[in-house]
Amino acid sequence: MGECVESLDTNNKYPIVVKYCGHCSMPIEYCEFYSEYDKCKEWLARNCPEEYEKLMLRETEAATASGLDADKKRQKRGGKGMLRIKKGNCVDDDAAPKPICLSCMTRSKNKRVTIVAGLAAYKIDLRAAAKFFGSKFACGCSVTGDNEIVIQGDVREELLKVIPEKWHEIPRTVIDDCAEAKKSQQHQ
Repeated sequence: MGECVESLDTNNKYPIVVKYCGHCSMPIEYCEFYSEYDKCKEWLARNCPEEYEKLMLRETEAATASGLDADKKRQKRGGKGMLRIKKGNCVDDDAAPKPICLSCMTRSKNKRVTIVAGLAAYKIDLRAAAKFFGSKFACGCSVTGDNEIVIQGDVREELLKVIPEKWHEIPRTVIDDCAEAKKSQQHQ
């Protein structure tokens, strides 16, 4: 059981010295799996020209054998690199002021909540605003996915005064009391 088996490949000389890429820090054999493979090839051409020649020879043999160009065969990651734009956070400077709607709705067992919609149009951090409202009115407050703030309790009258005091860029005239909201309109 404790016998040492000799390698069938007699070309290996021990200890084996592994060369690492200076760009991706992986062994040179694995550079082709790195996302910036072209930069690895540039580094290899500058620092290890003999390894670069071997690599290019292997790539041309593989391309001729499969009949495909090496760049077409290689998988590209990341798609088309399109920028994602957040919805609802854009402010048009030349447009009319955006309205802020305060509405109230009844939840289970006659519990009331106030919904503040439209603060995102003024580039106000909704999480910070929710935290401010929660501490100001001593109640629970959260941000929904629809860029709305839900405040526990009916605090519409107080909000009409507090919002222009806290954020001076919001005039009192753009704050609308939208009265009762329907459950079908709002997401519970």
